[in-house]
Amino acid sequence: MKTVIIVGSGAGGATVARELAINGFDVSLLEKGTTTDTKHAYKCYDNLDIGVELLKTSCLGGTTLVTAGNAVRTCQKEFKDIGIDLEKELQEAEHELRVKTLPDSHLGEGTRKIMNAASSLGLIMEKMPKFINPEKCIPCGQCALGCPMNAKWTSLNYLKQAEDLGIQIIDNTKVTQVTSHKGKVTGVKSLKRLFQADYVILSAGAIETPKLLIKAGLDAGKHLFVDTFVTVGGILEKIQFNNEVTMYSILKGHDYILSPHYSTILADKLKPYGYHEEDILGIMVKIKDDRSGMVREDNVIKNNTSRDAGLLSEGSAIAGAILTELGVDAETVVSTPARGAHPGGTAAIGETVDINLETTIKGLFVADASVFPSAPGAPPILTIIALAKRLAKYLAT
Repeated sequence: MKTVIIVGSGAGGATVARELAINGFDVSLLEKGTTTDTKHAYKCYDNLDIGVELLKTSCLGGTTLVTAGNAVRTCQKEFKDIGIDLEKELQEAEHELRVKTLPDSHLGEGTRKIMNAASSLGLIMEKMPKFINPEKCIPCGQCALGCPMNAKWTSLNYLKQAEDLGIQIIDNTKVTQVTSHKGKVTGVKSLKRLFQADYVILSAGAIETPKLLIKAGLDAGKHLFVDTFVTVGGILEKIQFNNEVTMYSILKGHDYILSPHYSTILADKLKPYGYHEEDILGIMVKIKDDRSGMVREDNVIKNNTSRDAGLLSEGSAIAGAILTELGVDAETVVSTPARGAHPGGTAAIGETVDINLETTIKGLFVADASVFPSAPGAPPILTIIALAKRLAKYLAT
């Protein structure tokens, strides 16, 4: 029986763990964070200031616990252009996660006004595909903090299935080194503890994964993207947008998206003027940022390029126009600082891994957003799952 160590428990790690367990592999999954209830996931935020603030978490299940439950297909053409057809795996993921748009019963008044205002300006804003069970979802605005109703799919769903099939999950265990001998992986170290395996799959995210690859002597960490975003918002009194489903809909621009989004940063900016959380209406602008960042063993750097700034300005202008069209006081419109939510690109296919996601160290693979060839500019979870499914099929043949 082939033994496998998976490092990281987010979308990629949980998926490949489940798929390999189904195929009879002996799997151990190591996670540096702790196990927590989904409703307490906000306590596990582990953000980085890397030029832009990068949002991330450290816990079992990773950032899937604090996503908005969005299930858009990203980078499908880019992967197909380099020889990776994910159509079958994307369909599998959509079926297993029960992806669909939410019913009108979950459409809040603030989002409705945003969608109608966009339409009146000749812009198309569609419902966002979600992996949220509407029968469990009680709109509360808590998606990015951890769903209190467990209505949203997270990688804990896959991990539970994998654990039932016999995999070993070890939390509070940070992997510090990949071990190899004569060009073949032999396992990993966690401080002084050694774990041996036939295969090692790094799914620790686009910040931690390249650090382990660099320590192993591989060329990684270059070309970091983060899907830079801002939230533009203003005052529409008593709208109670803060309690609505996050990112219920999506407007697709050229290399950016717009989506209804509440931000506590906006609230903090506007509270001194006597406004309350229930008065704030906002729109997220998320871009396909340039791969201009870098991860090193001891630091991470990512600054916006002139192109990034131009895309953010273009999207923000449209967001502002939508908000004023629906009645937001233009003098109250403000923006958050630029932040990042979806790091990737630091072990890209064709640069650090091949099309089977294997490095030049035989048996060492990567299954997270590190392998993306370009920024998706939209939530990447569905595509990460598809890539991990494809990797598991490759290992099982």
